[in-house]
Amino acid sequence: MKDIFKNLFPYNSRVLILALGLTILLFLTTFLGGCSPDRETVAKEGMYIVTSTSILADITSNIVGDLGTVEYLVPIGESPEDYEMIPSDMRKINDADVVILNGLGLENMILRTLQNVSNAPVVFAAEDITPIPLEGSTEPDPHAWLNPTLVKSYVETIYYALSEQKREYARVLYDNAQEYIQQLSELHHWTLDEIAKIPESYRVIVMSENALKYFGDAYGFETVGIWELNAHEEGTPQQISRVVDIVRQKQLPALFIETTVDTRYMKTIENETKVPIAGALYTDAIGKEGSNAESYVDMMKHNVGILVKGLSNRP
Repeated sequence: MKDIFKNLFPYNSRVLILALGLTILLFLTTFLGGCSPDRETVAKEGMYIVTSTSILADITSNIVGDLGTVEYLVPIGESPEDYEMIPSDMRKINDADVVILNGLGLENMILRTLQNVSNAPVVFAAEDITPIPLEGSTEPDPHAWLNPTLVKSYVETIYYALSEQKREYARVLYDNAQEYIQQLSELHHWTLDEIAKIPESYRVIVMSENALKYFGDAYGFETVGIWELNAHEEGTPQQISRVVDIVRQKQLPALFIETTVDTRYMKTIENETKVPIAGALYTDAIGKEGSNAESYVDMMKHNVGILVKGLSNRP
Protein backbone atom coordinates (compact mmCIF):
# COMPACT_ATOMS: atom_id res chain seq x y z
CA MET A 1 0.00 0.00 0.00
CA LYS A 2 3.02 2.30 0.22
CA ASP A 3 2.58 3.30 -3.41
CA ILE A 4 -0.83 4.95 -3.13
CA PHE A 5 0.54 8.47 -3.27
CA LYS A 6 3.26 7.71 -5.80
CA ASN A 7 1.44 8.86 -8.91
CA LEU A 8 1.01 12.39 -7.74
CA PHE A 9 -0.58 13.67 -10.90
CA PRO A 10 -3.33 13.60 -11.98
CA TYR A 11 -4.85 14.22 -8.58
CA ASN A 12 -8.16 12.39 -9.20
CA SER A 13 -6.43 9.15 -10.14
CA ARG A 14 -4.35 9.23 -6.99
CA VAL A 15 -7.41 9.83 -4.84
CA LEU A 16 -9.16 6.75 -6.27
CA ILE A 17 -6.16 4.56 -5.53
CA LEU A 18 -5.77 6.03 -2.05
CA ALA A 19 -9.45 5.52 -1.33
CA LEU A 20 -9.14 1.83 -2.20
CA GLY A 21 -6.13 1.46 0.08
CA LEU A 22 -7.91 3.20 2.92
CA THR A 23 -11.00 1.04 2.47
CA ILE A 24 -8.89 -2.08 3.01
CA LEU A 25 -7.15 -0.52 6.01
CA LEU A 26 -10.46 0.50 7.59
CA PHE A 27 -11.92 -2.96 6.96
CA LEU A 28 -9.05 -4.53 8.88
CA THR A 29 -9.32 -1.93 11.61
CA THR A 30 -13.05 -2.52 12.08
CA PHE A 31 -12.83 -6.29 12.33
CA LEU A 32 -9.50 -6.60 14.14
CA GLY A 33 -9.49 -3.61 16.40
CA GLY A 34 -13.08 -2.39 16.79
CA CYS A 35 -14.94 0.50 15.18
CA SER A 36 -13.13 3.77 14.60
CA PRO A 37 -14.09 6.50 17.08
CA ASP A 38 -15.19 9.88 15.83
CA ARG A 39 -12.98 12.99 15.82
CA GLU A 40 -14.25 14.21 19.23
CA THR A 41 -13.50 10.87 20.87
CA VAL A 42 -9.98 10.40 19.53
CA ALA A 43 -9.04 14.00 20.34
CA LYS A 44 -9.32 13.18 24.05
CA GLU A 45 -6.44 10.73 23.81
CA GLY A 46 -4.36 12.43 21.16
CA MET A 47 -0.90 11.54 19.94
CA TYR A 48 2.20 13.47 20.93
CA ILE A 49 4.58 13.79 17.99
CA VAL A 50 8.00 15.42 17.90
CA THR A 51 9.70 16.46 14.66
CA SER A 52 13.17 17.79 14.04
CA THR A 53 12.22 20.97 12.19
CA SER A 54 9.38 23.48 12.07
CA ILE A 55 8.74 22.56 8.43
CA LEU A 56 8.19 18.90 9.30
CA ALA A 57 6.02 19.98 12.23
CA ASP A 58 3.77 22.00 9.94
CA ILE A 59 3.45 19.17 7.41
CA THR A 60 2.70 16.69 10.20
CA SER A 61 0.20 19.04 11.86
CA ASN A 62 -1.79 19.16 8.64
CA ILE A 63 -2.09 15.38 8.74
CA VAL A 64 -2.73 15.10 12.49
CA GLY A 65 -5.24 17.94 12.73
CA ASP A 66 -6.83 17.89 16.17
CA LEU A 67 -5.88 14.28 16.86
CA GLY A 68 -2.77 15.26 18.75
CA THR A 69 0.02 17.73 19.43
CA VAL A 70 3.08 18.28 17.24
CA GLU A 71 6.24 20.01 18.49
CA TYR A 72 9.68 20.46 16.94
CA LEU A 73 13.26 20.50 18.22
CA VAL A 74 15.29 22.96 16.12
CA PRO A 75 14.30 26.56 16.90
CA ILE A 76 13.32 28.76 13.98
CA GLY A 77 16.43 30.58 12.85
CA GLU A 78 18.86 27.76 13.65
CA SER A 79 20.30 25.19 11.27
CA PRO A 80 19.23 21.54 11.71
CA GLU A 81 22.50 20.18 10.29
CA ASP A 82 24.52 21.07 13.38
CA TYR A 83 21.83 21.43 16.03
CA GLU A 84 22.69 20.01 19.47
CA MET A 85 19.80 18.88 21.64
CA ILE A 86 19.19 20.49 25.03
CA PRO A 87 17.55 19.01 28.18
CA SER A 88 14.05 20.22 27.23
CA ASP A 89 14.43 18.40 23.90
CA MET A 90 15.22 15.19 25.79
CA ARG A 91 11.97 15.52 27.72
CA LYS A 92 10.01 15.98 24.49
CA ILE A 93 11.63 12.92 22.96
CA ASN A 94 10.99 10.77 26.00
CA ASP A 95 7.28 11.69 25.95
CA ALA A 96 6.83 11.27 22.20
CA ASP A 97 4.68 8.57 20.63
CA VAL A 98 6.52 9.09 17.34
CA VAL A 99 9.61 11.08 16.34
CA ILE A 100 9.73 12.35 12.76
CA LEU A 101 13.02 13.28 11.12
CA ASN A 102 13.75 14.27 7.54
CA GLY A 103 16.62 11.84 7.05
CA LEU A 104 19.09 12.03 4.14
CA GLY A 105 21.76 13.03 6.65
CA LEU A 106 20.08 16.24 7.79
CA GLU A 107 19.88 15.41 11.50
CA ASN A 108 22.94 13.25 12.11
CA MET A 109 23.75 14.96 15.41
CA ILE A 110 20.15 14.70 16.61
CA LEU A 111 19.96 11.06 15.53
CA ARG A 112 23.08 10.11 17.48
CA THR A 113 21.53 11.54 20.65
CA LEU A 114 18.15 9.95 19.95
CA GLN A 115 19.65 6.49 19.79
CA ASN A 116 20.85 6.91 23.37
CA VAL A 117 17.81 8.49 25.05
CA SER A 118 14.60 7.24 23.45
CA ASN A 119 12.76 4.11 22.44
CA ALA A 120 10.09 6.03 20.51
CA PRO A 121 9.60 4.97 16.87
CA VAL A 122 11.63 7.15 14.51
CA VAL A 123 10.17 7.93 11.08
CA PHE A 124 12.30 9.31 8.24
CA ALA A 125 9.92 11.41 6.16
CA ALA A 126 12.19 11.45 3.10
CA GLU A 127 12.82 7.70 3.08
CA ASP A 128 11.16 7.18 -0.32
CA ILE A 129 12.80 10.16 -2.01
CA THR A 130 15.37 9.57 -4.74
CA PRO A 131 18.11 11.89 -3.49
CA ILE A 132 20.11 14.40 -5.48
CA PRO A 133 23.78 14.13 -4.46
CA LEU A 134 25.75 17.02 -3.10
CA GLU A 135 28.01 18.55 -5.71
CA GLY A 136 31.32 16.68 -5.82
CA SER A 137 30.07 14.01 -3.42
CA THR A 138 27.98 10.85 -3.19
CA GLU A 139 26.26 12.14 -0.04
CA PRO A 140 22.58 13.07 -0.48
CA ASP A 141 21.33 16.62 -0.40
CA PRO A 142 18.69 16.55 2.37
CA HIS A 143 16.55 19.52 1.19
CA ALA A 144 13.90 17.48 -0.66
CA TRP A 145 11.06 19.35 1.08
CA LEU A 146 11.80 22.40 -1.08
CA ASN A 147 10.13 20.61 -4.00
CA PRO A 148 6.38 20.60 -3.21
CA THR A 149 5.74 17.56 -5.40
CA LEU A 150 8.13 15.54 -3.22
CA VAL A 151 6.40 16.67 -0.04
CA LYS A 152 3.53 14.46 -1.14
CA SER A 153 5.85 11.52 -0.52
CA TYR A 154 6.51 12.96 2.95
CA VAL A 155 2.75 13.01 3.54
CA GLU A 156 2.49 9.36 2.48
CA THR A 157 5.28 8.26 4.81
CA ILE A 158 3.98 10.23 7.79
CA TYR A 159 0.39 9.14 7.18
CA TYR A 160 1.28 5.45 7.21
CA ALA A 161 3.55 5.77 10.25
CA LEU A 162 0.83 7.49 12.27
CA SER A 163 -1.98 5.20 11.10
CA GLU A 164 0.12 2.18 12.08
CA GLN A 165 0.58 3.65 15.55
CA LYS A 166 -3.11 4.54 15.93
CA ARG A 167 -5.24 2.48 13.57
CA GLU A 168 -8.40 3.87 15.11
CA TYR A 169 -7.39 7.30 13.75
CA ALA A 170 -6.97 6.07 10.17
CA ARG A 171 -10.09 7.64 8.68
CA VAL A 172 -9.44 11.13 10.05
CA LEU A 173 -5.73 10.97 9.20
CA TYR A 174 -6.66 9.98 5.66
CA ASP A 175 -9.11 12.86 5.27
CA ASN A 176 -6.53 15.32 6.54
CA ALA A 177 -3.78 13.92 4.34
CA GLN A 178 -6.01 14.02 1.26
CA GLU A 179 -6.94 17.65 1.93
CA TYR A 180 -3.30 18.63 2.41
CA ILE A 181 -2.22 16.87 -0.77
CA GLN A 182 -4.76 18.96 -2.64
CA GLN A 183 -3.14 22.08 -1.18
CA LEU A 184 0.27 20.86 -2.34
CA SER A 185 -1.04 20.22 -5.84
CA GLU A 186 -2.46 23.73 -5.96
CA LEU A 187 0.86 25.11 -4.72
CA HIS A 188 2.72 23.23 -7.46
CA HIS A 189 0.51 24.56 -10.27
CA TRP A 190 0.58 28.08 -8.84
CA THR A 191 4.38 27.89 -8.75
CA LEU A 192 4.52 26.86 -12.42
CA ASP A 193 2.37 29.85 -13.37
CA GLU A 194 4.47 32.29 -11.37
CA ILE A 195 7.82 31.02 -12.61
CA ALA A 196 6.68 31.49 -16.21
CA LYS A 197 7.16 35.21 -15.55
CA ILE A 198 10.95 34.76 -15.25
CA PRO A 199 13.03 34.75 -18.47
CA GLU A 200 14.71 31.38 -18.88
CA SER A 201 18.18 32.95 -19.03
CA TYR A 202 17.64 34.37 -15.53
CA ARG A 203 16.48 31.17 -13.89
CA VAL A 204 19.55 30.90 -11.71
CA ILE A 205 19.36 31.03 -7.91
CA VAL A 206 22.52 32.23 -6.18
CA MET A 207 22.75 32.11 -2.39
CA SER A 208 25.00 30.94 0.44
CA GLU A 209 23.88 27.32 0.86
CA ASN A 210 23.05 25.44 -2.34
CA ALA A 211 19.79 24.27 -0.78
CA LEU A 212 17.37 24.65 -3.69
CA LYS A 213 18.58 21.85 -5.96
CA TYR A 214 15.32 19.88 -5.60
CA PHE A 215 13.32 23.03 -6.27
CA GLY A 216 15.53 23.81 -9.25
CA ASP A 217 15.18 20.28 -10.59
CA ALA A 218 11.37 20.56 -10.43
CA TYR A 219 11.03 24.04 -11.92
CA GLY A 220 13.94 24.48 -14.30
CA PHE A 221 16.41 26.54 -12.26
CA GLU A 222 20.15 26.30 -12.05
CA THR A 223 21.26 26.68 -8.43
CA VAL A 224 24.56 28.06 -7.19
CA GLY A 225 25.80 28.12 -3.62
CA ILE A 226 28.95 29.32 -1.94
CA TRP A 227 28.89 25.98 -0.14
CA GLU A 228 26.75 22.85 -0.41
CA LEU A 229 25.52 22.51 3.19
CA ASN A 230 25.59 24.84 6.17
CA ALA A 231 27.50 22.11 8.02
CA HIS A 232 30.22 22.61 5.36
CA GLU A 233 30.17 26.40 5.68
CA GLU A 234 33.49 27.96 4.77
CA GLY A 235 33.14 31.05 2.60
CA THR A 236 36.73 30.90 1.41
CA PRO A 237 38.10 33.51 -1.01
CA GLN A 238 38.13 30.82 -3.71
CA GLN A 239 34.46 30.00 -3.15
CA ILE A 240 33.49 33.67 -3.19
CA SER A 241 35.50 34.28 -6.36
CA ARG A 242 33.84 31.33 -8.13
CA VAL A 243 30.35 32.67 -7.39
CA VAL A 244 31.30 36.22 -8.37
CA ASP A 245 32.49 34.93 -11.75
CA ILE A 246 29.23 33.04 -12.32
CA VAL A 247 27.08 36.06 -11.47
CA ARG A 248 29.06 38.30 -13.83
CA GLN A 249 29.15 35.76 -16.65
CA LYS A 250 25.41 35.16 -16.55
CA GLN A 251 24.60 38.85 -15.99
CA LEU A 252 22.08 37.95 -13.32
CA PRO A 253 19.68 40.58 -11.98
CA ALA A 254 19.49 39.37 -8.36
CA LEU A 255 21.09 37.44 -5.52
CA PHE A 256 19.37 35.88 -2.50
CA ILE A 257 20.03 35.31 1.18
CA GLU A 258 18.50 32.79 3.59
CA THR A 259 16.71 33.37 6.85
CA THR A 260 18.87 30.88 8.77
CA VAL A 261 22.32 31.74 7.34
CA ASP A 262 24.83 34.50 8.06
CA THR A 263 24.38 37.11 5.33
CA ARG A 264 27.95 38.47 5.29
CA TYR A 265 29.18 36.23 2.50
CA MET A 266 26.34 37.12 0.13
CA LYS A 267 26.80 40.80 0.93
CA THR A 268 30.43 40.42 -0.09
CA ILE A 269 29.29 39.03 -3.45
CA GLU A 270 26.74 41.84 -3.76
CA ASN A 271 29.50 44.41 -3.22
CA GLU A 272 31.83 42.69 -5.69
CA THR A 273 29.28 42.29 -8.49
CA LYS A 274 26.99 45.30 -7.83
CA VAL A 275 24.08 42.86 -8.22
CA PRO A 276 21.47 43.47 -5.49
CA ILE A 277 20.17 40.99 -2.95
CA ALA A 278 16.48 40.68 -3.80
CA GLY A 279 15.35 39.20 -0.49
CA ALA A 280 15.55 36.35 2.00
CA LEU A 281 14.40 32.81 1.24
CA TYR A 282 13.17 30.26 3.76
CA THR A 283 14.99 26.95 3.46
CA ASP A 284 15.42 25.15 6.78
CA ALA A 285 12.51 26.62 8.75
CA ILE A 286 9.15 28.29 8.32
CA GLY A 287 8.77 31.93 9.27
CA LYS A 288 8.12 33.37 12.70
CA GLU A 289 4.71 34.70 13.64
CA GLY A 290 3.86 37.78 11.59
CA SER A 291 6.20 36.84 8.73
CA ASN A 292 3.41 35.66 6.39
CA ALA A 293 5.47 32.49 6.04
CA GLU A 294 4.28 30.64 9.14
CA SER A 295 3.36 27.47 7.23
CA TYR A 296 5.09 25.35 4.61
CA VAL A 297 2.70 26.45 1.86
CA ASP A 298 3.02 30.13 2.78
CA MET A 299 6.80 29.79 3.08
CA MET A 300 7.04 28.38 -0.43
CA LYS A 301 4.76 31.10 -1.81
CA HIS A 302 6.98 33.69 -0.17
CA ASN A 303 10.07 32.13 -1.76
CA VAL A 304 8.52 32.02 -5.21
CA GLY A 305 7.40 35.62 -4.86
CA ILE A 306 10.93 36.75 -3.97
CA LEU A 307 12.41 34.79 -6.87
CA VAL A 308 9.94 36.22 -9.37
CA LYS A 309 10.43 39.76 -8.09
CA GLY A 310 14.22 39.50 -8.22
CA LEU A 311 14.70 37.60 -11.47
CA SER A 312 11.95 39.00 -13.70
CA ASN A 313 13.65 42.30 -14.46
CA ARG A 314 16.76 42.89 -16.50
CA PRO A 315 19.74 44.29 -14.55
